[in-house]
Amino acid sequence: MSTNTKTCVIIGASHAGVNLAFNLRKEGWEGSIHLYDSDPELPYHRPPLSKAYLTSGDSIEKNQLRSADSYTKENISLHLGVTVKTINREEKSILLGDGSIQPYDKLVIASGARPIIPPIPGIENAKNLFPIRTAGNISNIRIALSKSDTKKIVIIGGGYIGLETAASLKKLGATVTVLEREERILARVTAPEMSAFFKQLHHENGVKILTSKNVTAIEYKDNKNYINCADGSVYDADIVIVGVGIYVNKELAEAAGILCTNGICVDETTKTNDAHIFAIGDCSYHHNPHYDTYLRLESVQNAIDQSKVAAATICGKEVTYDTIPWFWSDQYHIKLQMVGLSTGYNEIILRKESGEGRYGDSFSVWYFKNTVLLAVDAVNNAKAYVIGTKFIKGNNIVNKEKLADPETAFKPANLLV
Repeated sequence: MSTNTKTCVIIGASHAGVNLAFNLRKEGWEGSIHLYDSDPELPYHRPPLSKAYLTSGDSIEKNQLRSADSYTKENISLHLGVTVKTINREEKSILLGDGSIQPYDKLVIASGARPIIPPIPGIENAKNLFPIRTAGNISNIRIALSKSDTKKIVIIGGGYIGLETAASLKKLGATVTVLEREERILARVTAPEMSAFFKQLHHENGVKILTSKNVTAIEYKDNKNYINCADGSVYDADIVIVGVGIYVNKELAEAAGILCTNGICVDETTKTNDAHIFAIGDCSYHHNPHYDTYLRLESVQNAIDQSKVAAATICGKEVTYDTIPWFWSDQYHIKLQMVGLSTGYNEIILRKESGEGRYGDSFSVWYFKNTVLLAVDAVNNAKAYVIGTKFIKGNNIVNKEKLADPETAFKPANLLV
C-alpha cells in the first residue's frame, strides 16, 4: 500500500529519532515525516559532550548529526524548540505546546531521558550547578569555568559520565574532586578490578576520587558552594557537576495509556501495545533474546539499531531487534570498549597484555557465568573487543586457562575449548 499520503510523527530528535527519520526514507516511506524536539539546537552527537566537545571549544555546529540541508533534501520537517503536551491515541494526534494539533498515522516516541537532579537540601540555591546532557549544559560549564579564578570543581557521581567529565575538566586546568556514594566507582556496571584501575588512572592524572561519600546538603555562601557529606566532610567548589543517573521520559506514553515499566515497553519490532505507536532509544524497554532478559539501554548503538528496525517495520517489512549491546568510554589516553552485559557474572578472567603500568598498556576483563561468556571490557585493546564480540555472539565456550595466560597467542582458535 502506498505511503505517500501517510504521516509519521517522531517525538525526540536525538540519535534515535534522527536516524529513524532518514531510515524511513531509505526503506521507502513516501509520506510526511515530522520530527519534534524541545531542544532548539540542530540535532547533535551526545557522547562527545562530556569529552571532545567539552574540551575543544568548538561550536555545536561542528557536532551535528546531520546538516540542515540534509533534512530539506529528504523532505523531513524538523520542529525544534517545540514541546509535545499530550498524545491522543483515539484521534491519532499529538498536542503541541503552542496549542496546535499534529495528526499522525504512525507515531514514534524517541523521547530519551533527562538527568536526575537529586533532592539534596540546598541544591536549589547552588550556583553554577549543571548536569551533563545537552549542548546548553556544556556551554554553561564553559562560561562558568572561564569566569572562575580557582577552577575548583566537584562532581557528584562516579559513573562513566562523571569520570569522562572529570578527565575533560582536568585537561582544561581545573581542580577536580569526584564524590561517589558507593564503596567504589562504577560499582553497578563493572568488576572491582576495573573500578580500581580507573580510580588509579584518575589519581595519576591529578583527579581526587572519594568513595562512600553520600552528599547530604549543599550550601552557598561567600561565593562558594559547600558540599556536605554524611561522614562530616565538606568540599568547596566554584562549579558543581551532577552525574547520578537519568529519568526516562515516559510520562507522555504513560498518560496516553501505553504500557510502561522501566521505560516504554516494546516488542521485538519496537512496537508498543498500540499498533500505531513505536518507541526507540533510551526510553524503550525491550527483550534481549541473547540474554533472555528485559532491559533498557542508554547507548548510541541501541538508538541506531532500533531506528532501523522501527523504520523497516513501519514500512511493512518483517525485521526484529536482536543485537549484542556495546558501549565505549574515553578517559585521558584510555579507550574502554565494552561488549555484552555482565549482570549475573560469578567469575572474571583478567587478560594482561605486555607493556608497562599496573595492568600493562592494554588488558581486558572477561565476565563469565559458569562456562558462559557474558561480557568483555577491553582497555586499549580493540582485539579483545572484537574477539569477545565474536565469542559472545557465537555462544562459544572459552578455555579460561589459555585466556588468562599472556603467553598464549591471542587468537580465537587458541582460546576455545
